[in-house]
Amino acid sequence: MAQTPNSSRVFHRTLNTSFPQATLAKGVYITDSTGKQYLDGSGGAAVSCLGHGHPYVIDAIKQQLDHMAFAHTSFFTNTPAEELAEKLSQEAPKNKHTSGNWRTYFVSGGSEANETAFKMARQIMFERGETSRSHFIARQQSYHGGTIATMSAGGRAASRDLYEPLLSTNFEKIMPCFPFRWQNEGESDEAFLARSTGELETMIENLGDKRVIGFIAETVSGATLGAVPPVKGYFKEIRRICDKHGVLMIMDEVMAGMGRCGKLFAIDEEGVVPDMITLAKGLGGGYQPLGAVMVREELAQEIEDGSGAFVHGHTYVGHATACAAGVAVQRVFEETGIIEQVAVKGDILAGKLIEAFGDHPHVGDLRGRGFFRGIELVKDRETNEPFDGKHGLAMKIKKAAMDEGLICYPMGGTADGTVYGPNGDHVMLAPPFIYTENHMDELIEKLGRAIDGSIAGIL
Repeated sequence: MAQTPNSSRVFHRTLNTSFPQATLAKGVYITDSTGKQYLDGSGGAAVSCLGHGHPYVIDAIKQQLDHMAFAHTSFFTNTPAEELAEKLSQEAPKNKHTSGNWRTYFVSGGSEANETAFKMARQIMFERGETSRSHFIARQQSYHGGTIATMSAGGRAASRDLYEPLLSTNFEKIMPCFPFRWQNEGESDEAFLARSTGELETMIENLGDKRVIGFIAETVSGATLGAVPPVKGYFKEIRRICDKHGVLMIMDEVMAGMGRCGKLFAIDEEGVVPDMITLAKGLGGGYQPLGAVMVREELAQEIEDGSGAFVHGHTYVGHATACAAGVAVQRVFEETGIIEQVAVKGDILAGKLIEAFGDHPHVGDLRGRGFFRGIELVKDRETNEPFDGKHGLAMKIKKAAMDEGLICYPMGGTADGTVYGPNGDHVMLAPPFIYTENHMDELIEKLGRAIDGSIAGIL
């Protein structure tokens, strides 16, 4: 049965909304207590990469629980954590300028991962004696988590505004790499690339010598912008600028990583080796809360050879059962070749989206990689003027899709930072990797009705 407002003792995300009660999840469907089925078109929040109820992952968790659920990492290491860290190190980005080895610090989610990355990056600078480094640079319209520090790094106004008095002033912002909204009329692709990356160097120079610790960005932008990939060459130039100024390059792959974009690490598409990578969501596939910070061996060695201890910790760091789920997810990736399938099926999904929405009068942009896709909705396709935020189009689409039996990820505020202000709407799709073409067709049919019905109610 659905919980009505004020009838539940759970403090829900929204307190004036009735939620259906999920009771069963199998494959790509979730069933509620009334027996209604919902096609999972977004993996929850880009989490359920292997779908629901995968027997191999569930069995691995059960086996780990039979041996040991938890042992605190201030006293012990554990086999699943060691195995998962080794596997990630083997598969992580490499080049001739680094050892190719990585170390991984396991946490419980994406916010913890990015918070941990900031503290680790600061300590690396401290170990070097560069104690004047105190600032990070991120991008407008980004999202890096819900803690105070990660919200300070993020650029989504709807998440920040209420908490603005609490946020750190040590996080600066540059423009996003979002040509649909930020490329000027008549501006060439080369000029846009130079402007978007040039803001980073300008910001570093304006802050002053040895003031910046690191730059953080989502490899492919997540929920705030709706699956926006970088323009070609963007992260290579970002890497050059970071190296020039001794700034650490931190890639947030909480959403885009772990196969979502057709490669285990989305940054591999860019031919760049960052200094740190943050992971979550698909790392545990939704079977256990699991996040991670990966750091290049050379940087971890600076802490090891210096003070010898990372001044940070959470109770559930390196949780054995969570890491066992992560190991099982990696094994499914490796043994089934499912990530390679995502690259192929992602192109099929993109083609179907173009066929269904490419000429839609209120679709301004279709974008993304692999099984990470965004549909940007506009009031006027000629000018790409967004719908006014007062209409709440994104939330209308979410409700209409649920009524249709579809879970998708609409979001408002897509046009923040442009002349249109806090307006704009998109729908993000991040389906489980086990989707078939029939599932894609079902998704598009239900989503089309949800979009059209919601827009009709506004116009």
